[in-house]
Amino acid sequence: MTSLPPPRAIQEAGPVDFARFHEEIRPARQPVVMRGLAAEWPAVDVARQGGKAIAGYLLAFHPTRPVAGIMAPPEGGGRFFYNADLTGFNFTTHQGSLAKFLDELLRTAEEPEPDAMAVQSEVLPDLLPGFAEANAMPLLPGVAPRIWLGNRIKVAPHYDLKENVGVCLAGRRRFTVFPPEQLPNLYPGPFELTPAGTPVSMVDPAAPDLGRYPRFAEAWAHAQQATLEEGDAIYLPFAWWHGVEALEPVSILVNYWWNDAPEGSGRSYDALLHAILAYRHLPADQRAVWRMMFDHYVFGDDDPAAHLPPHAKGIIGPPSPRLFEQMRQMLRRIFS
Repeated sequence: MTSLPPPRAIQEAGPVDFARFHEEIRPARQPVVMRGLAAEWPAVDVARQGGKAIAGYLLAFHPTRPVAGIMAPPEGGGRFFYNADLTGFNFTTHQGSLAKFLDELLRTAEEPEPDAMAVQSEVLPDLLPGFAEANAMPLLPGVAPRIWLGNRIKVAPHYDLKENVGVCLAGRRRFTVFPPEQLPNLYPGPFELTPAGTPVSMVDPAAPDLGRYPRFAEAWAHAQQATLEEGDAIYLPFAWWHGVEALEPVSILVNYWWNDAPEGSGRSYDALLHAILAYRHLPADQRAVWRMMFDHYVFGDDDPAAHLPPHAKGIIGPPSPRLFEQMRQMLRRIFS
């Protein structure tokens, strides 16, 4: 185990309105803490009165269905992760009412070492109708918020294939973020088994084992960190790694995910998995040729069909629903 120096602070901005967010913050593609962005939310005002108050506020919206929760024993230190031999996780899953979960959260709030517990990524308009209207997010009209509830839990560094704004509603949360290009130095875990949808870092940032994961020191040199208070928000650009620590016995986050990919385009993550199947184990000379082809047809800035007349550009022409459907038909024929 090795101690590392504190990372530098995440850039802060405030106040932030719709124009500044979309014209200045998003184009910079850097994480930003937006202090006090949701300070005027009624929910934040209630959360400042304590856990019992915010629990009552949420239940007043009359939950429409049960919620899924996860729980880990105290010896995990609040960290939701794998078991010792990477055959499963160190937590169990449960389902029940939101009221029951909140009762348990409040009951254990004074325990020195409670079970770690969380309800994650519940779509708010579906679960608590009216909450989003009462606590509006003017930066992202039309994006459905999700809610994350729990006690002092730790989520391993991972990335989302979307942009993200997270609002600290109750309790404090510490975010530690890494740019996407640090992926090799974060030692991602398996694709097939992951607690976060995409692979998580195998390194515990609180106690990194640099003997086993030596390149993590380079990732840490590029890390940024901030602690959010109630009413603060953070913007995370596409695919930035982030580890999250909830610092209070009652902790609630509301987040907004979105992706500006053209409607109807393919699922990029699925294509990555297919690419591993198709190219990863080829001879080195063949991989080099395919890397060149991908750079030309997929990742290059120049138009690979610029020399062709419009009617002949085909699947390398400008994006459109018709083009995407044509590609899918080609793939269906290939896979059949």
